[in-house]
Amino acid sequence: MLTIVCPGQGSQTPGFLAPWLELPAFRERLESLSDVAGLDLVAHGTTSDAETIKDTAVAQPLIVAAGLAAAAVLLPDGPSGAVGATAGHSVGEITASAFAGVLSDHDAMVFVRERGTGMAAASALTPTGMSAVLGGDPTEVAEVLARHGLTAANANGAGQTVAAGTLDQLAALAADPPAKARVIALQVAGAFHTVHMSPAVEDLQRLSADFDVSDPGVTLLSNADGRPVADGADALARLVRQVSSPVRWDQCMQTLVDLGVTAMIELPPAGTLVGLAKRAMPGVATLAVKTPDDLEAAQQLIREHGGDPAPAGSTPTDAQEA
Repeated sequence: MLTIVCPGQGSQTPGFLAPWLELPAFRERLESLSDVAGLDLVAHGTTSDAETIKDTAVAQPLIVAAGLAAAAVLLPDGPSGAVGATAGHSVGEITASAFAGVLSDHDAMVFVRERGTGMAAASALTPTGMSAVLGGDPTEVAEVLARHGLTAANANGAGQTVAAGTLDQLAALAADPPAKARVIALQVAGAFHTVHMSPAVEDLQRLSADFDVSDPGVTLLSNADGRPVADGADALARLVRQVSSPVRWDQCMQTLVDLGVTAMIELPPAGTLVGLAKRAMPGVATLAVKTPDDLEAAQQLIREHGGDPAPAGSTPTDAQEA
């Protein structure tokens, strides 16, 4: 069984879309999504510097648009019949939801445009950020984060937790880390997936009330608990709540294993999720689609592992019993 996964903020790098724009179909799709976002995503994906694309209001639409445009090139007929499940990390869950058919590409870009703007505004209220905690005993990591008043905003599995809070709290963590753990400051502009993002949640609740949604056409996993979501309205509500709630990518990976996934393709800007999967999902073939040069290998994985998808919304138990 094949899964398509979609990365989150922090995965973007300057110029990562330059080779993709040599594909006319990709360029056309990216330009169309740029119009909806009200941003020049062609420039941001090619010539903008690291500081520019770190801006939450730029980074989030750029990442979602990159994934949607690449998916359209890789699977022009959509996921049906080839992909067993899909999931996205943080903002990547918007990409996955559109890929699964819950949202149109247009509404996904409207949603991420307002999400990025709202989270950037929320981040400006208090100096906040995020740091990766690599290694250490999980119990001790949790105790140290609690002692410093930090939130475990991302449980990424493979020994990686992302702490979020004020810059002062993160500085205290760096000076007093858990035993046998490394603390690495992340290039993000705020404490995402924490209470600091509550103002953005309220705005997205109002915005999403007018969206037309469909039930997912392929099994879609939720960041909230890693479980499949069968109802489109529920999937959208979870996208809204996710902004101020922790991301349980560890549970998403475990569900993919339980569903019987045998291969994973990560859409651009790819690499982070494949790296986690190599450590947490042994035996699963992985491919980070970073440039068009990776498309041939991706098509080979689709031929070898696609075509036997789990029913949309199925649970791991359903898949095992079928």
